[in-house]
Amino acid sequence: MSAERPTMPPVRLNSEAELARDALAAPLLVRAVRLARWAGPDTRVGAGGELVEAQLPAAAEHLGLAADEDGAAYASEAWRLAVDTGLLDVTDPDGDALPDGADGPEAEGTVTAGENLALLTGGSPQDVLAIWLDGLDAVHADATAPVLDDFEDLVGEDGSIDFDALDWDPEAEAEFLDGVLGNLYLLTLADSGAGDEPVPLPALAASMIVPDDMGEPTDDILEQVSEAMMRLDDQFRLLEPIGLVEYRPVDEALLVEEGEAPDGSAADADEDDVTRYGMVKLTPLGLYGVRTRMQEAGVDAPAVGDLADKGAEALLDGIAYYPESAARAEVELWLAARGTGDAVAAAADLLAAARGTDEGAPLRRLHCQQALALAGPEAEPAVRAVLDDPRLGGLARVWLAERGAADVPAPPEDMIFWLAVDTIAAHLDADGELDELQGLVEGLSTQHSGFFDEVWRVDHPATADVLEAMGRLHSDKKSAKEARKAAFKARSRAGG
Repeated sequence: MSAERPTMPPVRLNSEAELARDALAAPLLVRAVRLARWAGPDTRVGAGGELVEAQLPAAAEHLGLAADEDGAAYASEAWRLAVDTGLLDVTDPDGDALPDGADGPEAEGTVTAGENLALLTGGSPQDVLAIWLDGLDAVHADATAPVLDDFEDLVGEDGSIDFDALDWDPEAEAEFLDGVLGNLYLLTLADSGAGDEPVPLPALAASMIVPDDMGEPTDDILEQVSEAMMRLDDQFRLLEPIGLVEYRPVDEALLVEEGEAPDGSAADADEDDVTRYGMVKLTPLGLYGVRTRMQEAGVDAPAVGDLADKGAEALLDGIAYYPESAARAEVELWLAARGTGDAVAAAADLLAAARGTDEGAPLRRLHCQQALALAGPEAEPAVRAVLDDPRLGGLARVWLAERGAADVPAPPEDMIFWLAVDTIAAHLDADGELDELQGLVEGLSTQHSGFFDEVWRVDHPATADVLEAMGRLHSDKKSAKEARKAAFKARSRAGG
């Protein structure tokens, strides 16, 4: 059976130790830790666990923030994260309310250090990352919460908030942001995982709004993109302090109506400078965080190294549709896990896994050959052991010849043709570059005189399909016609 293509390309993650160090350095988590260590028996919190307003100036001062509205907001944000990640434990009060006439909220709780606070310094990298992921979930929830511009209009007579009046769908909001992060993840892994350049915010918003088959976007679509940009600008400002992204916000001068800025900044703004509309990229920690969230949602998001402890068949099936550089890295890790002392056994396992007549077998054999190229000369005994195998013998001869090995027997003619069909079938399954595939087709067919007169007889499940593809791809009209005739003969021979 052909291997299933993963939903996402493979990602190369930093080590857990490196990711944990990045998590501990995330500004918001740093502030949360400082407040968790600052809190004591006299710290006053509301019934919901929030730091009471009277305590915010002292909390902001402890964090080195200004004693103003912004400082209080940052302190409150860090406190909430400390509670949400278990750095602090808040105990609900025993009584229903404070005594009559007492100042303060209706009820207050007590706060103590949480178990997770010690784990940040004494736990494993996995412990640190688990705490950080809890923090990411909390910040993600904040980022998708409704914007309460007219809060007073939403409060009913009984003091409750009318969330229906918000026209807010929490699942849709979360799904949209996760979709944006998924697209950013894909763009980061583009070109074999280069992803060094930040992505313009308009392009990221458009990737979620503009239909793929739309030519020129309509005014309505452009307005939706603009609205999404502004929402994403707010969200990425929240996600940056937890270490998920590096973000250059939208230039506020662009948000000022022409003529309203007294200093003329809006009028002088260079609207063609795309960087002024916001630029974002995932950090290495962000790649880890988004991948984890996708996996929890059931998305197939592999990482290089996932297959290092698996069997040879799982390796060859797993890398079937990996980009070349990622496949090479995965094989290197797989071989390293077995050590140089087991090179012969590893090569034998790879060759055994390459057998088969199923749809995915040609691609497994192609990746087996590429894996053996990394195994080194120590693999030679295992390779020589399959020289007489009608399905692996051609592969073995290629491997030995590339290393200048002596005493390599010449392949029988039927093995040559079988290997040609198998090789083209593998490349067709891999969906490689068209020019490269065309060169392979023409190269193999011209190496042997009378190729199409003989190849249709090859006992390979993909013979007819390969010949039909050669008829489509061959640039020489005469050869293309011969390939189509041979494909017809192959199907007739197979009774199909």
